[in-house]
Amino acid sequence: MAQHHAIELLWIDAVDQLSSQDLAAFSQRGIGVTQVDFTDLENEHFLNAQVAVLNLSSDTTMLKEIQVRIAGMGSSLQIIARVARDDLALGIKAMHNGALSVVPNTSYDPVEWAAVLDMVHIEPKKSKSAQTFVFADPVSRNLLALAERVANVDVSVLIVGPTGAGKEVLARILHDASPRHMGPFVAFNCAAMPENLIEDMLFGHEKGSFTGATKVQPGLFEQAQGGTVFLDEIGEMSFHLQAKLLRILQERAVVRLGGQKLIDLDIRIVAATNRDLKAAIAQNIFREDLYFRLSAFKLSIPSLIDRPLDILPLAEQFLKQQSNGAQPPRLTSAAQHSLETYSWPGNVRELQNVLIRSIVLSNGAVIDTQHLMFDDFAQPEILHRHTTHAPSQSGWQHNALPRAQVSAASLGSHSTVARERGVSEDLTTAIKHSECQTIMAALHASRSREQAAEQLGISARTLRHKLQRLREQGINVTRAYAR
Repeated sequence: MAQHHAIELLWIDAVDQLSSQDLAAFSQRGIGVTQVDFTDLENEHFLNAQVAVLNLSSDTTMLKEIQVRIAGMGSSLQIIARVARDDLALGIKAMHNGALSVVPNTSYDPVEWAAVLDMVHIEPKKSKSAQTFVFADPVSRNLLALAERVANVDVSVLIVGPTGAGKEVLARILHDASPRHMGPFVAFNCAAMPENLIEDMLFGHEKGSFTGATKVQPGLFEQAQGGTVFLDEIGEMSFHLQAKLLRILQERAVVRLGGQKLIDLDIRIVAATNRDLKAAIAQNIFREDLYFRLSAFKLSIPSLIDRPLDILPLAEQFLKQQSNGAQPPRLTSAAQHSLETYSWPGNVRELQNVLIRSIVLSNGAVIDTQHLMFDDFAQPEILHRHTTHAPSQSGWQHNALPRAQVSAASLGSHSTVARERGVSEDLTTAIKHSECQTIMAALHASRSREQAAEQLGISARTLRHKLQRLREQGINVTRAYAR
C-alpha cells in the first residue's frame, strides 16, 4: 500500500463528527481532515481539499449541489459518499450520480480510509513549486517573456486562443509572476453553471436573501482578495451578468445578493476565451465596454501546431507525470516524428490524451507509432499542410494518414505490426483495445463519470464495471475531472 503524504479530506457531516483522537490517527497516516457542516460549507473549503467525504442520509440532493459548485469553480475535487450499510439503493444512486466511491457511514478507521484512497487513486497534493510549464519554441518563449512583463503591471488581462491550447496555464503564470503571487488564485468557468448560481458564487449573498440562505456567504471575488480571479470562457457569460461584471471592474467593489453595502475589492481579473469577442460584439451578445475593460492587455496563445518545438518537451512532461515516479516510457524516433508532424486540432489537451492512450497500448514499454491513437476529427485541409506528395484522386495526400493516424488507421497499423512480428491478434483482442481507448477518451473529455457514460451510450453502472475490469487487467484508468 502506498504511503500517503498530505492528502486533504473535506469531511462534510452535520452529525457524525470525528473526535480529536480520530483526527490524530488520520494525521499519523498522512491524511489531513477538515470537518464542516453542509450549511457552513464555503467555496474556500473546496480549494484546500483533494477529496470531499459527504454523508448522505436519504437522497443525493446534497451530492448534486456540491457537484454544481465544484464544476463552477473548475475544480478537480472528487466526492466519496458515506451511506448506511443497509441502504444499498442510495449507494448505487450516489455512484450513478458521479460519486467516486461509496463507504459505509460507520467507518472511521484511518487504515480503512487509506486503503480507500489507494483504491480510487487519490494522489498527494503537489506544491506550487512542483508545477512545470513548457516554453521551448521561440514563439512560446516570446509569449512567456511578454506574460512575465505584463504580470508586474496590475491591469486586467484577456487571454485568447483555441480550446486546449493552455489558457489557464498562462493565467497561472501571470499570477505566480505577479506581486500577488502570495494571494489566492481563484478559477471560475463562466459556462459551467446556470446564471442564478453563477451570480451567487461570484458575488456571494447575505443571510436571508433567498430561501435557503441561512448564513452570509462571501463570493469568489471576495475570496480572491489580494490575489487573482481567472474567468474562463468569459464569452459564454450572459448579457445580464456582463453588466454586473463591468460595474465591479469600474468600481472595484461588489455588493452581495440581498445586501446594500459596497465591499471594496483588491483583486486582479484575468479572463480567457476561445471565441471571437469582436464578432460577438457585432452580434450584440457581448458588451463592447466590457471587452475594453477586460482587455487592458491582450495575450494571444497560438495553437500547438504553430509552436512545434513545444510538442516533444510537452510529450516528455506528460509521460513523466503519468509514470508516478517510475521511469517513463521512451518514444521511438518514428513516434516522435509522428507527434511532430500531426496537426493537433485539439492542441495540448489532445496531445495529453494521445500519450495517455499510448501508455495503455504499450503497457509501459517503448512507445512506437502503432501505439499512437490520434483523435479522428482532423480535417483534410489541416492535414494537407504537413504533406509533400501530390494529392491522390480522392484529394487526400498519400502520406496524410500515416502522419495523422486517425483511430481506425491506428488500430490497423497495430494489427499489421503484430502480424509482422508473428504475433496473432484475434478480433476479440482488437475489440478490447478499441473499447479501452474509447472509454479513456470519453473520461478525459467529460466532467463526471455520468457524463462520460452518456457520451458512450451506456449506464454509469455499466461504465463502472468496465473500469473495474480494466483495473483488474493492470490498466491505470484515469477518472473524469471537472474543468
